[in-house]
Amino acid sequence: MVQMMQNVHLAPETDEDDLYSGYNDYNPTYDTEELENDTAFQQAVRTNHGRRPPITAKIPSTAVTRPVATGYGSKTSLTSSMGRPVTGAIQDGVTRPMTAVRAAGFTKAALRGSAFDPLGQSRGPAPPLEVKNEDSPEEKIRQLEKKVNELVEESCIANTCGDLKLALEKAKDAGRKERVLVRQREQVTTPENINLDLTYSVLFNLASQYSANEMYAEALNTYQVIVKNKMFINAGRLKVNMGNIYLKQRNYSKAIKFYRMALDQIPSVHKEMRIKIMQNIGVTFIKTGQYSDAINSFEHIMSMAPNLKAGFNLILSYFAVGDREKMKKAFQKLIAVPLEIDEDDKYISPSDDPHTNLVIEAIKNDHLRQMERERKAMAEKYIMTAAKLIAPVIETSFAVGYDWCVEVVKASQYVELANDLEINKAITYLRQKDFNQAIETLKMFEKKDSRVKSAAATNLSFLYYLENDFAQASSYADLAVNSDRYNPSALTNKGNTVFANGDYEKAAEFYKEALRNDSSCTEALYNIGLTYKKLNRLDEALDCFLKLHAILRNSAQVLYQIANVYELMEDPNQAIEWLMQLISVVPTDSRALSKLGELYDSEGDKSQAFQYYYESYRYFPSNIEVIEWLGAYYIDTQFCEKAIQYFERAALIQPTQVKWQLMVASCFRRSGNYQKALDTYKDIHRKFPENVECLRFLVRLCTDIGLKEVQEYATKLKRLEKIKEIKEQRIKSGREGPGGSRGKREGSAGSDASYVDPLGPQVERPKTAAKKRLEEDDFADEELGDDLLPE
Repeated sequence: MVQMMQNVHLAPETDEDDLYSGYNDYNPTYDTEELENDTAFQQAVRTNHGRRPPITAKIPSTAVTRPVATGYGSKTSLTSSMGRPVTGAIQDGVTRPMTAVRAAGFTKAALRGSAFDPLGQSRGPAPPLEVKNEDSPEEKIRQLEKKVNELVEESCIANTCGDLKLALEKAKDAGRKERVLVRQREQVTTPENINLDLTYSVLFNLASQYSANEMYAEALNTYQVIVKNKMFINAGRLKVNMGNIYLKQRNYSKAIKFYRMALDQIPSVHKEMRIKIMQNIGVTFIKTGQYSDAINSFEHIMSMAPNLKAGFNLILSYFAVGDREKMKKAFQKLIAVPLEIDEDDKYISPSDDPHTNLVIEAIKNDHLRQMERERKAMAEKYIMTAAKLIAPVIETSFAVGYDWCVEVVKASQYVELANDLEINKAITYLRQKDFNQAIETLKMFEKKDSRVKSAAATNLSFLYYLENDFAQASSYADLAVNSDRYNPSALTNKGNTVFANGDYEKAAEFYKEALRNDSSCTEALYNIGLTYKKLNRLDEALDCFLKLHAILRNSAQVLYQIANVYELMEDPNQAIEWLMQLISVVPTDSRALSKLGELYDSEGDKSQAFQYYYESYRYFPSNIEVIEWLGAYYIDTQFCEKAIQYFERAALIQPTQVKWQLMVASCFRRSGNYQKALDTYKDIHRKFPENVECLRFLVRLCTDIGLKEVQEYATKLKRLEKIKEIKEQRIKSGREGPGGSRGKREGSAGSDASYVDPLGPQVERPKTAAKKRLEEDDFADEELGDDLLPE
């Protein structure tokens, strides 16, 4: 026994910390390539020793004594008393490993004489999976139920994506398949096994999709099916949705009825749900004008769970009934509503700890922080709107009311809103045309913090700019820019003051800086386009206006400027195309219509020009230029009778201008109505006795008709011609005298005038062929104004 234990070697203790030790040890037992060199294996193959059938035994664990070829190539066996090789014994100098885990490839069957099969290849392939019987009723029901759930999900996803029509089709399909499913389930199982949750979800989704598609009658019918089914638990809550539908249909009495029915069926533990329903009831009462009932609802909400919407609606209700004191109390309640958001100090790092800074950077603009910003912005909006609403009515004057609101806000958590209220007070003064009070109010902010000072100075600069006091406007614009260099409104106003002084390059720099600070500042982009027009950099101006058009798709001013730039670039086709877009936005703009007529006239298309000039005249029959063109058009087309009405209207608009009355008489004369022409000339002579042209036509007509007054008119004509000749000689002698030559007087009756926009381009317009036939003074067309857009 002692000798035996000396031959037994225990497995060495390993380090407990090394969990993966021994996995890379190589076991030569599995080396099939070295079997030819294994003498024990070769001997077993050559003799019948390795092919003997195993000796059966009643106890499977017993075995007869026989040599076992171990993985260490041993030929003799060290057997136990039962004939089993002793574990851990030394055979041929190699220690057999002590382990409780049987090695791979060694099984009981192998010990009984089966073939060596370490990879288990003799077992054959795995049996095939059991084929599912798809024809069974239970399987068909499961598949149909799965399809219904998929259709409901697809309907919800389509609704979320905005495809309401597809969502409704999917919901209807789910409803049809669910009814088929119910019938099949009733045939197979008892009615108690019907999936009520699936039926509820299908009907609820169908009603929601009907409501989203504004098919309110169908939605109400579907909701009624759900509500009347007693098997659906808590289905009464859906009466809220039915009340919402009645509210959309403006059936306020039924909406209130269903809201109250839903409120009765919701237990008091669901406090938030009950508050929302009561808020809907209050809003419905406001829409019906039942302000006292609305006040009761909102007062209850503000006492139980105050929120911003209920507080604001309560102020509106008190404003509607004109209760000043209650308005003040409601405003104080609105101010006191807790926001339940974190302070901004939370997002400021208190130390230089990199881990803390990383966490703060991560949460600085996450979804929770964005929600907090939105809630705060909504609260400020409600408070500002409520203050502007009640300030003019809670006290004897709106100024005193504003002062009360400012004091209440200063004592609350919204201290920064007090300055905004003061600025709104100044804006209210502006609306009332009280510019002095507005200026005084804004000047109070000169010693405030930089943000408020910049906003006040910007408004002051704007006011002085409107009053054409460019020095003061420039001074306050400088103050606004110095207080906040990144204020795009201040930079835009500064650019406007520089533009007004004629320094267009410097103005463009201010507009560019405003755009760098805020790329969405449309005023700066528009003004820089006007600046480039003044500098005759038409390509850059066009680029600015096209960018602005991409932002403001339906801005009439932008469309006109694009058309005007193309006109200056001598591209009338593009100008006409953009003017067509302009009149699609403002179809009654007489200036745009007359501009289209002018462009078509310059292209030689008289019929199109007449159409747009006539449309312009129809919308604004007092435009002298349009009247003149239409009258000249009819004279040019030999329809003098039709031209008379236009010149008569021109004479009404400008009764001191003799040219229109002369044109009326000329039309009568050309149409052959000499008596009417004579009467008209006589009337003109009475009004303008010094007019030589009128006397010449009177002499000619009286001579043709043979009237006696011809001598009288001829005498007057000679006298006027003599006086005119003396005046011309005096003027001629004055020019040749020692005083030197005098410049030709500008703006005389015989000179061509052109409209010069103080902030727009100066455009000389050629005379049209029809106007030249008038042989009278020409007047240029007036442009749309190129006004700078101040902030």
